[in-house]
Amino acid sequence: MNAPVDAIPRDYNFAADILKRNLDAGRGDKVAYIDPRGSYSYGDLAARVERFGHVLRALDMRREERVLMCLLDTIDWPTAFLGCIKAGVVAVPINTLLTEDDYRFMLEDSRARLLVVSEELLPKFNSAIAASKTLAHVVVSGDTPTPSLPCEREREARRYQRFDDLLEAAKTEPITAPTTRDDMCFWLYTSGSTGKPKGAVHSHADLRLTDDLYAAPILGIAENDICYSVAKLFFAYGLGNALTFPMSVGATTVLLPQRPTPDAVADILKKHAVTVFYAVPTFYAGFLASPAAPARNAVKMRRCVSAGEALPPDVGRRWSERYGVDILDGIGSTEMLHIFLSNRPGDVKYGTSGRPVAGYDLRLIDDDGCVIAKRGEMGELQVRGPTSAMMYWNNREQSRATFLGEWTRSGDKYVEDDDGYFVYCGRRDDMLKVSGMYVSPFEVEGALQSHPDVLEAAVVGWPDVDALIKPKAFVVLKAPDKASDGLAKTLQEHCKQKLAAYKYPRWLEFRIELPKTATGKIQRFKLRAEAEK
Repeated sequence: MNAPVDAIPRDYNFAADILKRNLDAGRGDKVAYIDPRGSYSYGDLAARVERFGHVLRALDMRREERVLMCLLDTIDWPTAFLGCIKAGVVAVPINTLLTEDDYRFMLEDSRARLLVVSEELLPKFNSAIAASKTLAHVVVSGDTPTPSLPCEREREARRYQRFDDLLEAAKTEPITAPTTRDDMCFWLYTSGSTGKPKGAVHSHADLRLTDDLYAAPILGIAENDICYSVAKLFFAYGLGNALTFPMSVGATTVLLPQRPTPDAVADILKKHAVTVFYAVPTFYAGFLASPAAPARNAVKMRRCVSAGEALPPDVGRRWSERYGVDILDGIGSTEMLHIFLSNRPGDVKYGTSGRPVAGYDLRLIDDDGCVIAKRGEMGELQVRGPTSAMMYWNNREQSRATFLGEWTRSGDKYVEDDDGYFVYCGRRDDMLKVSGMYVSPFEVEGALQSHPDVLEAAVVGWPDVDALIKPKAFVVLKAPDKASDGLAKTLQEHCKQKLAAYKYPRWLEFRIELPKTATGKIQRFKLRAEAEK
């Protein structure tokens, strides 16, 4: 392992460390971030972080109290996140695409005393702010001089202030809390696709270790790279992609506050000559099918990474053929912070999640809770490594079910092949048993997506007339007007040619879109629920 926990000093503050490394390396004038409002050097960022620390102090925020961050991807995001960490306050960045009920739950669960929110998102918080018994301050990021308030009473009860105004008035002298590598540093809420979100609690050391274990040896990120991540900063995957990884070497990152459409991303790739590109499988597939996708000679990508869901082999191969660069597919989690199982440059095996990242141990567990020693047998993946979350905040039951001593349950089913590569078989709750044999929905989806007419597919278990479970496919076509009974039969035959006979989808339904979480993962449970109606 390149940097075990013991290699990090006991007295350690991640934000202070990563900023100092860049300034000491003479990168004060080098561009760290580009957003729609302009470019910001590492020196600019360091000054903003110090100012935000003083803002926190002026608002009487104490160590280990929580700041809920619901911010679009602009320079204000790393400013607030690193400012909290440097001041010893716990940053809790959350998804910007959730509902009012989700935000009410997170505000109450975190007991945050400060909310930092983009002005576009403030209306979704009005009822939660009014109901909160712990929230003392609301800081609004954006250009509107006076944010609209829910009522005059709230103007008296809460202190609404503008991010830019507070930052401009704050001091720039260094302010660093005397934290340790094991101190609570930040939380990330799980997507909550199957229940209430859970706050995974991470330490200061975790951020540094993802740099040292994945970004340097696997990704090979360098100072002259220009990075862009489709996954937003609030997502564990995006946090590494657009903050910890590029900042670990002094690279430049492009931020996009808006939704990452193929048109918008194509413009970024061309305009900024992006060299390291991160996305999720759904985006890669959609981008390849989009007329906005640029020609190979119009882009400079040298590294492409995928995570969030397993990458369909056909998507990976088509991307490699089109752009001359492999997609490094891997798996990480909110609980483990970033990728711990990955393909590598020059060692890509499409259809697999690659091999374990150095510093992490993996094992597969069968239905009886025993470790599977023989390759080729499917089991639930568990991981042991130094970046595991401490716990889920305020949720002892789920913490005990997920964090098993040194081991963390992933909830994913995998098979290790004869060459030591791990093949994804689906989520623990998604697996089907057909005629007494396991069927991976992902395998059937991969077969469907290898057909040139298919954009996306989701496969779930569906009862037949005898109440026996068989695979049913929900398919999104590249050209929706092609949907027909004839094409459905063609796709079924296509699957029969690629899969064992019992695995093909007995039913096929065309859809305009599939239900997904805010981070782009297909919600198969919503499709399964239709069978129960």
